[in-house]
Amino acid sequence: MKTLSILIMMVFVSGTAYAQTDQSKKLSKEQIAIIKIGAVTAQGDLVKLKTELNSGLDSGLTINQIKEVLVHLYAYCGFPRSIRGLQTFMAVLEERKSKGITDTVGPEGSSIKQEGNKYDRGKAVLGELTGVTQDGPKTGYSAFAPEMDVFLKEHLFADIFERDVLTFAQRELVTVSVIASIGDAEPMLQSHLNICLNVGLSSRQLQEFLSVIKTAIGEKEAKAAQKVLNDVLKAKK
Repeated sequence: MKTLSILIMMVFVSGTAYAQTDQSKKLSKEQIAIIKIGAVTAQGDLVKLKTELNSGLDSGLTINQIKEVLVHLYAYCGFPRSIRGLQTFMAVLEERKSKGITDTVGPEGSSIKQEGNKYDRGKAVLGELTGVTQDGPKTGYSAFAPEMDVFLKEHLFADIFERDVLTFAQRELVTVSVIASIGDAEPMLQSHLNICLNVGLSSRQLQEFLSVIKTAIGEKEAKAAQKVLNDVLKAKK
């Protein structure tokens, strides 16, 4: 019994220490760069984007990581913003090369294993992101427009989220940055802020995320996102 008590205490202390460490963790400079790149690209501010792309490379992001950020965000703000972001990035890389700056290319994305039904793979990825199985009946927009549910599962969560180069946490930072920037998408922002917590980002990091949004694009967008985050964190208590 004494040994069992000691083991239980060790697990408790370990869990408490982990929670404290998690909550004390701040966003890295790479994460901050990802947020800023996602936010200004979504708003179409290409002048500011040049600055943020340079800062992202200087912070340690690889060329392929930034390319993946710009590709990922098309799912949330469209091809026009994504393609203009990629074109701006190409110009930035040329300018840096002309100045003698050699940037790290980094690993390219691995080929996705086309195993099993793509819809089921997408369901599995979404389940991993949310921590909730996706086997229930379709509701809401998924029931109203089943084709949208198929597009989301097969393309967004299978084709895009299954890719490497970026982690789930990094992809979620891109996602919430875009959604907060375009505005008027509170239910989706709420869902993805919950996913952020589920994939390892702390409430402190999400509060810091809002500070970065305020600096990058403005107080209005940050205040609207703050309200959504407050509701998310309140529900977790």
